[in-house]
Amino acid sequence: MGKVVTLEEALEVVRRLSPVDKVRLIERIVPDIERELMTARSAPRRSLWGLCADLGPAPSAEEIEEARREAWERFPREDI
Repeated sequence: MGKVVTLEEALEVVRRLSPVDKVRLIERIVPDIERELMTARSAPRRSLWGLCADLGPAPSAEEIEEARREAWERFPREDI
């Protein structure tokens, strides 16, 4: 395996290339980048279904309405 080149070192070399060679470099490197991106995308993802399952059952419509009543009970307040 050869010497590891930093990004700045690589850019220094690329800047010295002719425009035609820069295009050739892009044509050669793009398939590698696409392949790496496709591999990264194909990693299994966690389903969003059941994401909150550990929180227990959802509140009922009655419980939501009761919470709303309690929250708005003293609004607008006279002491503000």
